[in-house]
Amino acid sequence: MEAYETFEYDVLVIGAGGAGLRAVIAAREAGCSVGVVCKSLLGKAHTVMAEGGVAAALGNMKSLDGQNEPDSWKVHLTDTFKGGAFLNNPRTVEIFAKEAPERVLELEQYGAVFDRTPEGLIAERPFGGHKYRRLNHVGDRTGLELIRTVQDKAVGVGMSVHMEVTLTRLLTEDGRVVGAFGYHRDNGKFVVFRAKAFVLATGGWGRMYKFTSNSWEGTGDGLQMAYNVGAELMDMEMIQFHPTGMAWPPGMRGILVTEGVRGEGGILKNNKGERFMFNPDYTPALYKGQFAETPEEAARWLDDKKANRRPPELLPRDVVARAIYKEVEAGRGTEHKAVYLDVTHRGAEYIKRKLPSMYEQFHALGAVDITKEPMEVYPTIHYTMGGVWAEPEGCATSVPGLFAAGEVAAGLHGANRLGGNSLSDILVFGKRAGEGAAAFAKTAKLGKIDNAQIEEELGVLMAPLSATTGESPYAIHSELQETMQNDCMIARTEEGLSRALAKVEELKARAKTLKVSGGTAFNPGWHAARDIRFMLATSEIIVRCALQRKESRGAQWRLDYPSLDAEWGKKNLIATKGSDRVNIVERPITPMTDEIKAIIEEYK
Repeated sequence: MEAYETFEYDVLVIGAGGAGLRAVIAAREAGCSVGVVCKSLLGKAHTVMAEGGVAAALGNMKSLDGQNEPDSWKVHLTDTFKGGAFLNNPRTVEIFAKEAPERVLELEQYGAVFDRTPEGLIAERPFGGHKYRRLNHVGDRTGLELIRTVQDKAVGVGMSVHMEVTLTRLLTEDGRVVGAFGYHRDNGKFVVFRAKAFVLATGGWGRMYKFTSNSWEGTGDGLQMAYNVGAELMDMEMIQFHPTGMAWPPGMRGILVTEGVRGEGGILKNNKGERFMFNPDYTPALYKGQFAETPEEAARWLDDKKANRRPPELLPRDVVARAIYKEVEAGRGTEHKAVYLDVTHRGAEYIKRKLPSMYEQFHALGAVDITKEPMEVYPTIHYTMGGVWAEPEGCATSVPGLFAAGEVAAGLHGANRLGGNSLSDILVFGKRAGEGAAAFAKTAKLGKIDNAQIEEELGVLMAPLSATTGESPYAIHSELQETMQNDCMIARTEEGLSRALAKVEELKARAKTLKVSGGTAFNPGWHAARDIRFMLATSEIIVRCALQRKESRGAQWRLDYPSLDAEWGKKNLIATKGSDRVNIVERPITPMTDEIKAIIEEYK
């Protein structure tokens, strides 16, 4: 067997984004030794891509009459349920909405530098699907400030960091997770981590799509490691298509254009110059009467912020993404099959102050001056609402010893995530996951590592290097991206999804024999060989769940089942690993308490 080094901790956190680092802080404050493993470098997690703000109902903003907007956790809860098309777990949403303000104020105490109101309070901006201004922000660099702040705090409380280490398998003893196996990305040396509890905070898996805002790390390693040891996956069909990704130049297609652009007054236009979001056909019944019906009304809202009748560009992301898709399909898009996002009317000084990253991004990557000309945007794969099921109180998964938080976990967002809820999600449940893991670790002992499991994983990892014939992982990846982009994108049909499933199964068969030249040191092809197997397995689950859910709800838009279905609205899809297939069952959504029902009735 190949030699490997071993590290031991009370709690091992897998992933060093906002959720992982907040878990570190909680576990260390509980008195546990903590190790952190990250696939890239510390500080480069995908959290930095969340630009617009962190959603929490602080209620700091005033309208022209001098009164504070009547925001509260109850309104935030209601908005989150509506945005998620009521597929959310009720207790998860309740905890989230109640605790988000405290986590944001805690972030400020850690040293985060927020934009300010004239009174010196944290400034909040509007975002899609939020009734009031609720996005606490640092220009359009909020995620960067968040990761800087929690990273500094985590370093201060003490943690052992293992950077540029890829984990590929969780190790179990009698069904409990007791270890994790992987390798150093630079030299290819293998490593085993033993711990009493594990926190999974590995983020999303958008790299199986051709156009995505996700960075290279987003291949679903953590999701598949959990799935392979028996964890339940929920709502895997729910993939968020952010309405505004860069569409031009082509080499930058898919890079995120923050919702903060629309929150600061950016408007969407088709090739005729029309603000197509005013088309009443694009506004779901749930939101009728809440949004401006004319450009003049929207302009007045931008000036006085009366907390109602917002511009329709601030409808939830799934709604806006569908509208953009329809405009382009109807021939009203730009020459690059996109639409225009125009913020020039806000003035150069305002844009550079409130949206500095967007100004720099378009100027550097596309030679576009957004203070003088519109951007071209089109929906891009951005986020995954589904993932590993984790109970809301302590974030425990269905596998003993394994906890999950952040984008890799399911339950909070339902069928569609509201912008800004991701950053408060990682703070609220990162903390709870760290606390849950620490409590478990204090009652557990280090388990025994089964060398047979390591041998099996080594066989998978090393096979491409010794193969004399086989496929290139890059070729398989390219075909997978084309398949998912074409047949499992925004608009889905039985025919397209069936075609995608057949192709994914073909690619899975071909990927059993991969060939990579070279050795384990400094070899991206070798990394890709393991990544593609994870992505293929995840893609199959997504497609199978999308086929089974025969309705349109949030991010699941079936052209052959275009309406909400009341029966489907009562259940989540749960995927688990079978001996030779994916097992998918329908599980009733946890009932709402009478208190939550009353809140929604009052504020809906």
